[in-house]
Amino acid sequence: MILGLSIPAFIALHVAISLIGIVSGLVALPAMARGHGLPKVQGLFLVTTLLTSLTGFLFPFRGFTPAIGVGTLSTLVLIIAFAAFYGLGLRGRARGIYAVTATIALWLNLFVAVVQSFLKVPALNRLAPTGTEPPFLAAQGLLLILMLILGAAILRQTRLARKVASRSIA
Repeated sequence: MILGLSIPAFIALHVAISLIGIVSGLVALPAMARGHGLPKVQGLFLVTTLLTSLTGFLFPFRGFTPAIGVGTLSTLVLIIAFAAFYGLGLRGRARGIYAVTATIALWLNLFVAVVQSFLKVPALNRLAPTGTEPPFLAAQGLLLILMLILGAAILRQTRLARKVASRSIA
């Protein structure tokens, strides 16, 4: 039992939280790339993505695993994202810092979703049973490229917003 839940119930909770984090991130970050902040959706993304990492630490692992590594990295990145978003209010360079850290956090969540999909979906598992085959690597490579494009778009929008703000002050 974990937090009073059976292991299957806890897995279902963890997956539900993860999916909310992914969906809210896939709404919030592209909106940010288009110049729309959506603070409530951003907050939902941050909280659920952090809860995904934190609940992941509660699984009965023995020793260090790749999942613990991803969860640790995600947690550290999210601490910075929280500080930029809530502590600094996305003012000045905090906006760019948030863009980078939020993009990394979403990518890590999606990275794990791809791994789990290849492990759990029979059709995908047949294509890449060990996670080292070309279909798996292609999926992860494509995901990385898409996230780099999204992150670059958010940073571009961040720079535009800074220019507009500096012109209105001058």
